[in-house]
Amino acid sequence: MSAASCLLTEDQFLCSICLDVFTDPVTIPCGHNFCKTCITEHWNINVQCQCPNCKEVFNTRPQLKVNTFISEMAAQFRQSAQQKASSSSSEQQVSKPGEVPCDVCTGTKLKALKSCLVCLASYCETHLEPHLTTSGLKRHQLIDPVENLEDRMCTKHDKLMELFCKTDQMCVCMLCTVLDHKTHDVVPLKEEYEGKKTELGKREAEIQQMIQKRRLKIQEIKRSVELSKEGADREIADGVQVFTALKESVERRQAELIDTIKEKQRKTEKQAEDFIKELEQEISELKKRSSEVDQLSQSEDHLHLLQSFLSLNAAPPTKDWTEASVRPPSYEGTVRRAVNQLEKTLSKQMKKLLAEVELKRVQQYAVDVTLDPDTANPYLILSDDGKQVYCGDVWKNLPDNPQRFDTVACVLAKQSFSSGRFYYEVQVKGKTEWDLGVARESINRKRIISLSPQYGYWTILLRNKNEYQAAAVRLSLQSEPEKVGVFVDYEEGLVSFYDVDAAALIYSFTGCSFTEKLYPYFSPSINYGGTNSAPLIISPVNHTE
Repeated sequence: MSAASCLLTEDQFLCSICLDVFTDPVTIPCGHNFCKTCITEHWNINVQCQCPNCKEVFNTRPQLKVNTFISEMAAQFRQSAQQKASSSSSEQQVSKPGEVPCDVCTGTKLKALKSCLVCLASYCETHLEPHLTTSGLKRHQLIDPVENLEDRMCTKHDKLMELFCKTDQMCVCMLCTVLDHKTHDVVPLKEEYEGKKTELGKREAEIQQMIQKRRLKIQEIKRSVELSKEGADREIADGVQVFTALKESVERRQAELIDTIKEKQRKTEKQAEDFIKELEQEISELKKRSSEVDQLSQSEDHLHLLQSFLSLNAAPPTKDWTEASVRPPSYEGTVRRAVNQLEKTLSKQMKKLLAEVELKRVQQYAVDVTLDPDTANPYLILSDDGKQVYCGDVWKNLPDNPQRFDTVACVLAKQSFSSGRFYYEVQVKGKTEWDLGVARESINRKRIISLSPQYGYWTILLRNKNEYQAAAVRLSLQSEPEKVGVFVDYEEGLVSFYDVDAAALIYSFTGCSFTEKLYPYFSPSINYGGTNSAPLIISPVNHTE
């Protein structure tokens, strides 16, 4: 019997109604087998007595008797299946809290692998086997295990919700489509699922893009904080440098004040010491004479007294001390004068220190600038690297393009700027005339030009060796600059010029309104027979320490 059961397939031991191993199996006249209870209830529901498998109709209900042979075979199969399930259950995972348990397992519930939307039950690996092997069960729709499968049933018609009403945006069963949702736009769940899945994919992509934008914004904010910290550290270092220098200057002036006062006191003490020393010397001489006079007055030798009287009668040589005095030195105004002098020194030193700090700050915006030969006046001679320019004596035959200056000996840079900050330096050593600055793109480049902001030029210039100007403003400089720094803050509307070697501000145009591209502007001026032949040289920026 055991060997024979091994030759039978699992399908032969399952009732096609309950889909489980036969319980009290009976054979009806057509030869098909069912559980006695299953076929009895089936015939009780249906008017005709019909075989569920082959659909043969019986005019009278057949008398049902248990098939003992199949019953024994089913019992052995059930025992074998239980043993198999028992041995495999040890290898399967027991259902944990939060996981879907198998609905068929008794006792210890194993973790479900799949849920059946037809049976409305969840199965572990063992109890899922019929759905994978039995032809009738293979057609059932299996999904990943879910709880509360009854929620997938229509509460109104107790049918599986396998359709989606797009009109009401809800899941419905087949009966709903012919009753409550008769005229609505209804599609299979799978179709709506695919559409919603595509929509979710797009939404996920949008969310990921939003996440990426926010991550970039975080990086931007962090970078801003880093730049702020770098700026704060740099500002603190500059502040410490300035205040340390000012503090040292104050301490130096304080020491000088103390030394001045002490020197006056030392001179007074020296004068007093000299007076006292001289007076004590006279007192000593006078005491000596007093002793001699007293001794002579005690003498009874008439001749001796008279002979000595004349020499002792005259007083020893002494100084008239009537007008002599030691006057305490006057300290009135000493501190005030020292403070006034300190104020002047500090003001001058502070301006110098602040200029150094300011120059150091703007130098961090240094840009690489080269001259544009297409804008150069035909008299100008440019170096191959575009870093130097001077005025020659020969007019070169060049294309008269709209960008070229045809009258004034000047040239623009190739680079233009329409936002932010930029800085560059130009060597002007050895020249008697020059112009430097920036110009807007739309300036007049033909015939005579006027170097003023009104006409789009923000420049300073040198004329007659020592006359410096900024537009119509005459400049008074402490020294003649040999290297000039040019700084522009486009948004701030600022153009500043610096004496790089002296670390001093020469002049600033403020409150400018820039609306066009700005180009660095250079004019070496004419060479005046060689007296102004030195070139303007765009120099690399060596950051001020």
